[in-house]
Amino acid sequence: MKTLIEPFKIKAVEAIPITTKSDREQFIKDAFLNPFTLKSDAITIDMLTDSGTTAMSSKQWAAVMDGDESYAGSRSYYKFENEVKNFTRMAEIIPTHQGRAAERILFNVIGGPGKLIPNNTHFDTTRGNIEIVGSTAVDLPCEVGTKPEVIADFKGNMDIEALENFIKTTGRENIPVCMLTITNNSGGGQPVSMANIRETKEVCKKYDIPLFLDCCRFAENAYFIKQREKGYENTPIIDIVREMFSYADGATMSSKKDGLSNTGGFIALNNTEWAEKLRINLIATEGFITYGGLARRDLEALAQGFIEVMDENYLQSRIGQVKFFGDLLLQAGVPLLEPTGGHGVYLDARRFAPHIKPEHFPGQAIAVEVYKEGGVRCCEIGSVMFGKYDENGNHINPPMDLVRFAIPRRVYTKSHIEYTAEAVIEVFNRRNELRPMKLTYQAPVLRHFTARFDYI
Repeated sequence: MKTLIEPFKIKAVEAIPITTKSDREQFIKDAFLNPFTLKSDAITIDMLTDSGTTAMSSKQWAAVMDGDESYAGSRSYYKFENEVKNFTRMAEIIPTHQGRAAERILFNVIGGPGKLIPNNTHFDTTRGNIEIVGSTAVDLPCEVGTKPEVIADFKGNMDIEALENFIKTTGRENIPVCMLTITNNSGGGQPVSMANIRETKEVCKKYDIPLFLDCCRFAENAYFIKQREKGYENTPIIDIVREMFSYADGATMSSKKDGLSNTGGFIALNNTEWAEKLRINLIATEGFITYGGLARRDLEALAQGFIEVMDENYLQSRIGQVKFFGDLLLQAGVPLLEPTGGHGVYLDARRFAPHIKPEHFPGQAIAVEVYKEGGVRCCEIGSVMFGKYDENGNHINPPMDLVRFAIPRRVYTKSHIEYTAEAVIEVFNRRNELRPMKLTYQAPVLRHFTARFDYI
């Protein structure tokens, strides 16, 4: 049979708010035209993020009840550690309360003024934690990865030639680590090929630079490798995952994604000297080394989630749902970043609303209007999130302006996806009515979370 079904059945349900359009117009006005500022009671379908929004399984909830809340040496930590070591094969496993805590601790130890951190594309909190310590985050995406309309199998890849040129130009001594984000979130949830991970490692090894994976969607990346990369068609997901990590010297993870849980993260690495320094920093700000700021029951949920996420039936359903959503939009002519990625659908805001200049935030205008139309919350990833200003106050546009609909794992049904597509299509059909926007308030770092807007 060709019909794709969810490989689970529903055991508990949660009511969702159904609001009127006039209600939503007032709600988003009160939120200063920023979906981040909306209250969840005003949201019908929430695709702001796939981070921490997963529906956990019955086995995970059962594990939660068995959590050992000992402050130090909890058996729940050792379950968690065992599962992370099982797929990373790394020696040092440091739990954190979420991914940005892992990033903060890492860059506080190895970063600092004058340091440069290359990546295929840094996501927002990674960039923020790098910049806060005075380092510079550098994006080196492959060329095709910055062209939303071009279809290619591995648009999340690192530009290998650009990476080596960057190292030669800036000096190896200024680069404490090279990052590789899998899948590439800012680039549309696009996968990184095994060949590209291997080539990135070869360059890093040549210049004695450690390679760290930002691996919050490692299982989704592995599934794409199995589906698209020659030679991996019959390879089990766990073996693909282990090979991916075999090329890395360390990893940070927000386990709120492919940990299939509502909180948690970790740093994994083989460098004992770094691990000792990281643990000292962890104890000072997060918690003891066997809980890292988490309730120990959350470590139990993560240990089980790491098992479930590599189930190929789950991955087929997960990525198939994203593709189904994208196909509905493409059939209506809505311009997307193609092909659809692992965790969400990304609208191409510059083709969607070409009459709005990037410095007037077309993605934000689309996100606000989709909320007004259907109560669907999504996230701008473009000139708001990554735009900057030069010394003369001129706006520096990022390579793309996208609007991300990140689909929570195991949460929404086919009708929810169809409803969301209908809202997007309705806005697209009257896209000429979309209005340019301006900032009325912005924070100096990670401005998109708390920014305020008005129409021009």
